[in-house]
Amino acid sequence: MTNAEFNESDGRPPAFPSPLAQPSLTPPPPLVQAPHASPAPLKAKAPARSGRSAPLWIGGILVVLLIALVGYFLTFIGTGASLLGAILALVPLAGVLFAIRIVDRWEPEPRGLVIFALAWGAIASVAIALGVDLLLSLVVGPRDTEAGEIFQTVFQAPIVEEFAKGLGVLILYAIARRAFDGPVDGIVYGALIGAGFAFTENIQYFAISYLEGGIEETSVTFFVRGIMSPFAHVMFTSVTGFAVGLAARRGATTGQAVGPWLLGLVGAIALHAFWNATAVFTDFFSVYLLLQVPLFVLFIIGVLALRREESRLTRKRLGEYAAAGWFTPQEVDMLATPAGRKAGLAWARTLRGDRTPIMKGFIADATALAMARQRAVTGRDPNAANDERDLLARTAAARAALLSV
Repeated sequence: MTNAEFNESDGRPPAFPSPLAQPSLTPPPPLVQAPHASPAPLKAKAPARSGRSAPLWIGGILVVLLIALVGYFLTFIGTGASLLGAILALVPLAGVLFAIRIVDRWEPEPRGLVIFALAWGAIASVAIALGVDLLLSLVVGPRDTEAGEIFQTVFQAPIVEEFAKGLGVLILYAIARRAFDGPVDGIVYGALIGAGFAFTENIQYFAISYLEGGIEETSVTFFVRGIMSPFAHVMFTSVTGFAVGLAARRGATTGQAVGPWLLGLVGAIALHAFWNATAVFTDFFSVYLLLQVPLFVLFIIGVLALRREESRLTRKRLGEYAAAGWFTPQEVDMLATPAGRKAGLAWARTLRGDRTPIMKGFIADATALAMARQRAVTGRDPNAANDERDLLARTAAARAALLSV
């Protein structure tokens, strides 16, 4: 422990190095010193899944809802149109997932949670939105007037859809808080849920366009939704995820995260309503160029700033392990900087048998180790010490495999 981490004279943490840094809730636990005789005295195993995975019963609910959704599409839209819509919807989904993967590349989220987030958006969020729409139709009757359609587009849809998607973010935080390290994680989970929702919604839009206007109308709808605005829902729900991610950085419990979640939800609803209103009340294409494109650019800049902070944090925490003897300063540069990772992977390809997979595992485990240390430093994860022990063993084993003759 150094004075940069904790002020020994008065026991207070120092000023944050950046406005995005995490506060320390408790004095940091001592680092495990590297052994002199062997770099890997512990048996390497995967960190515990507890708090980092979705329970099976939620998966069962999603399967039931999926069956209901498929029945809905086949009954009210038809097999052929639904299939065409699904094929077209895969195109923007693939582009969005590629972009999310780039954002999530620094510290990838658990695969099971990625699948859960995508499934929640594509299945549960859509089912909730359709259910509320059906319920309101039964209560207030059909809204086939212009005023009714405006209300549904500008007010009802943003509120109901963002609540349904945002609920998935909050559930993720409740069931897998140990995999929710900060704003970048929140943005990734929110973006995945938004991408899933947009995929299913696009199936419906593309299919109905084909049934009502054939190939010509389908092409227009595909251009507007699949080319011009594939990231709309992603951006909306990322606002909710960002707010919950900030709560995670402060060690909030699920109950304490409800307040930030509601604030993020308000932001997502406002952004969604503004987007829909431009299509109803203005020349959408002009507003798209003047406002929506700059807004998206600002969103990208914000994500890059968060990624930079995550990189800085990783390097700082791995530097502490280097001081304790687990890594060399050169290895920290390799593991915690984009250029270093690129060089490390290139070097691994030159080794006997192409050891790129080992290097990728080494990088991933070292990054997870830095995040585990951060959770320990902030005092928000009582199981962080166990993860630290397991990840130290895994990184030591990976280094030994990379350097073996």
